[in-house]
Amino acid sequence: MTTVKNIIFIKQLLLLTGLFTLLELINGCMPDKGHGGYYNYTLGDDISGVIKLEKKGNTYAGEMMSYQMGKILIENIIIAGDSMSCEIKIFGKERTLQGTFVKDSLIAFLLRGKDTMNLLASRKDDKYLPAKHREIKYTLSDTSLPEYEINIDHQALIKSLDAEGFKRGERIFKSNCINCHGTPDEEGSIPMSLKFWKQPFKAGNDPYSMYQTITRGYAAMPPQVNLTPQEKYDVILYIREKFVRAHNNEQYFKVSPEYLAQLRKGTTKGPAIKPYHPWSDMNYGNFFINTYELADSATGPPRYHSSGPVPYADENYLANNFAYKGIAIRLDKGAGGVSEGKAWMIFDHDLMRVAGGWTGTGFIDWQGILLNDKHETYPRTIGQLHFQTPVGPAWADPATGSFDDHRFMARDGRRFGPLPKKWADYKGLYYYGDTVILSYSVGSSNILETLGIEKSGDDPVFTRTLNVSPSSTSLKTRVAGAATNVALSGSGGILKKEDGFQVLEISKGSTASIKLFIADSSVNNLEEFARKSASPESLSKYTRGGAPKYPQELITSVLAGNENGPIAIDELSIPFVNPWKCRMKLSGIDFFKDPNKAALCTTDGDIWTVRGLNDKSGKLTWKRIGSGLFQPLGIKVVEEKIYVTCRDQLVLLQDLNNDGETDFYQSFNHDNQVTDHFHEFAMGLQTDKKGNFYYAKSGRHAREALVPQHGTLIKVSKDGSKSEIIAYGFRAANGVCINPDETFIVTDQQGFWNPMNRVNWIEGKNKFYGNMWGYNPPKDSSRAAMVPPVLWIDMEFDRSPSELLWVNSKTWGPLNGGLLSFSYGYGKLQLVLPEKINNQRQAAIVDLPGVKFQSGVMRGRFNPGDGNLYACGLSAWGTSQVMRGGEFCRLRYTGKTLSVPVKMLTWHDGVELIFTTKLNAELSAKTENFKVQTWDLLRSSEYGSERYNTQTLKVRGIKIGADGKSIKITINDIKPVDVITIAYSITDVAGNHYNEKVQGTIYQLRKSN
Repeated sequence: MTTVKNIIFIKQLLLLTGLFTLLELINGCMPDKGHGGYYNYTLGDDISGVIKLEKKGNTYAGEMMSYQMGKILIENIIIAGDSMSCEIKIFGKERTLQGTFVKDSLIAFLLRGKDTMNLLASRKDDKYLPAKHREIKYTLSDTSLPEYEINIDHQALIKSLDAEGFKRGERIFKSNCINCHGTPDEEGSIPMSLKFWKQPFKAGNDPYSMYQTITRGYAAMPPQVNLTPQEKYDVILYIREKFVRAHNNEQYFKVSPEYLAQLRKGTTKGPAIKPYHPWSDMNYGNFFINTYELADSATGPPRYHSSGPVPYADENYLANNFAYKGIAIRLDKGAGGVSEGKAWMIFDHDLMRVAGGWTGTGFIDWQGILLNDKHETYPRTIGQLHFQTPVGPAWADPATGSFDDHRFMARDGRRFGPLPKKWADYKGLYYYGDTVILSYSVGSSNILETLGIEKSGDDPVFTRTLNVSPSSTSLKTRVAGAATNVALSGSGGILKKEDGFQVLEISKGSTASIKLFIADSSVNNLEEFARKSASPESLSKYTRGGAPKYPQELITSVLAGNENGPIAIDELSIPFVNPWKCRMKLSGIDFFKDPNKAALCTTDGDIWTVRGLNDKSGKLTWKRIGSGLFQPLGIKVVEEKIYVTCRDQLVLLQDLNNDGETDFYQSFNHDNQVTDHFHEFAMGLQTDKKGNFYYAKSGRHAREALVPQHGTLIKVSKDGSKSEIIAYGFRAANGVCINPDETFIVTDQQGFWNPMNRVNWIEGKNKFYGNMWGYNPPKDSSRAAMVPPVLWIDMEFDRSPSELLWVNSKTWGPLNGGLLSFSYGYGKLQLVLPEKINNQRQAAIVDLPGVKFQSGVMRGRFNPGDGNLYACGLSAWGTSQVMRGGEFCRLRYTGKTLSVPVKMLTWHDGVELIFTTKLNAELSAKTENFKVQTWDLLRSSEYGSERYNTQTLKVRGIKIGADGKSIKITINDIKPVDVITIAYSITDVAGNHYNEKVQGTIYQLRKSN
């Protein structure tokens, strides 16, 4: 019996076997049945959109629109009867689409080489009508809406939705909506919020109704007053296409011409969309530390970055004015911090130098990996540069009176690092209201300085106010070039011209209170202006702490995790919506003595505290306590004081008046050597039993190192007075783990000279760990010259390991005493299985089941109060987990069965895995349950490595140990190898079945037991 299903199957079979031309001939005798119109389609598993077919005379024209690929023309359309063939340009090539119309559906195949992709489409139904809006009680009434909402052209906005709108909607959803609504993979922080992928809409599911819900607010949903009409429809588009169409199709409202005709055809689309620039929208406060190039937008040198084969050549930047440790300070009054200013100066705390002053709109161009995601670049000033000083010591050496620069000289002729402390020493900065006070010493003299701006008519006049204590020698500092207009008021110093500079000189033994005035040469009568200006003030009043700058405390909720598995993940909601538009990319965490409270840092320079971690309220209280720091990527609380690893220094946060905010950003240690390269992150922060600090510093990407600190593990003494390099030869060292015996573990990332991700066990000092583009590598580039990693981690397991952490919590049951690895690349938590044979370390790694983050995981600590693991993460560099820019979670062991290997022992005849639970011997001890593969890596200057000598080893036998927890896998031809993977299928005595994989590195084999 012939049925429709039989016909479809026959046609599909004909299509797949290349006989569609015969089908066309048969159908060619049939009249055209009128297949024009709009069709909703899906292509493969991931692509969906709308097909438009329009009959023009005897031919058809058409286009496909998808929010994943944009608009695609359909060409050479042939429709004969119910059959159709056409051509579309997709995936970079012209491809043939062939299909069959069945009633109001189109079933087709996209021919892609020897493969095919299914396309299913259905004609849009025009019968749907909008919801009855008058019956819905919104939060806001008509009179509370902006005036432009009265005349919004909803028809035009809905019709104009496209792929760019889909992208904008995705960004808005992840920034604003995800926290409450969640995703199919993770529940939102407010359980009653609508789950678009499985629940019915209560206030209408058509685009216009959804718009009204977003605009006016409904039930617990507040009105989203910050979104423009276009942005509202953008996020509606994303929700409909990403969640409703794909997972909740019964709730997918099909837009028809009849539906659009019922909507108001207004006269406006509302305010224009502002560019989404979260880096420049954020309020960093009135100072922001970074590496900057000072350049005039009209006359400055063009940007230049070397290219060509790697390693990239060094640029000639000797003439460029870089402030490598630049403290950019806003000078004009107003809200919004540095990014909203109109006038700035930069103080370079390597050199105690005011590098220059500029005015304009926009502050900087925001180029940089942790700013606007750009690689191989750094931020540059925007606007008019009114004055500048060259890279070099700003104050003469008090012992010699010379400005000669004797700091470390790199291969490219530039000098890096701080001046010797006996010469000049940066102490830190006080932040009082909007006023920034710089504290440093020159010789035996202590100096407080603040930067400002005044106006002479319409011309800016930059000011420097200095309070200088008596010095045992005379002091002098270069203020600006000799042609720059400079004046002085106050006492204790004189101005003179010397060697092409305007120089301030302060006599030996004098207390100086000085105000410098710096302006363009076109400004007349600057000396008279200086005499009339306010006298230099005493700055000591700003060093005792001021009123809070961030008084608001923000409340978020705790969403309890699913306890069906062995590890529950509680979401500790982050205040993404905050008064300062902070991005909340969390990069470090540590606890106070009160374990109910923690400190966290973010990559954008913020420090936050959060309370409520151990209480049962389900609420968290967040407070911003610091800002403006240079890429914090590690934090440690020592004796209730917060220390932060920044790229330019190790900062100690001082609250001088006990109001919970930082008043003094003390430079605990600033031995850091900072260059302009984007990749040299300072990662992690740990302390040993003696109180010394440790962090890792990455090397340059695709380039050879310039300074000794590139790619190193660094120790800072307990008092902060000195630092030393412990190990070198890293490429991208993301964090430090201190082992119980006070050796270290430092991870490294796949790249040039790193064939795969590495886990390095650091024992002893001054050993080399493989990156030949690190500073001063050994002449021997073979493996013999490097300390091998204890573990190579394949990209299949993790594309980017971050920091490791020992489990020191009894509440974690069988995992207590184990070693965890946080996965930045895949947002996972993994267990590392270390082994030592003949004094040689090696290890294996396995995923912990059921643990998945929405962002990459960076840092974690066990809370001494509840014994749980608290982990934070972010999305900034390459990671597969980009649903959230930042994340904060509590991980609890539930006590439920966890069958995971906690040890891997390598024998001369096989591998022994020791599990946390007893195994079912009958079901687990089968050779077919195990697959063993090995391969080697090639370490070279290429990025990563292919797999070499790949082998599948024969499993000869399986034996369950007497305790029921160990399983010996007897393997033919096992030998030392870079990578061994063991895929296993086991069942424990409780009947739980596991299909997992463990991966390891083998250097030594145990003798038979």
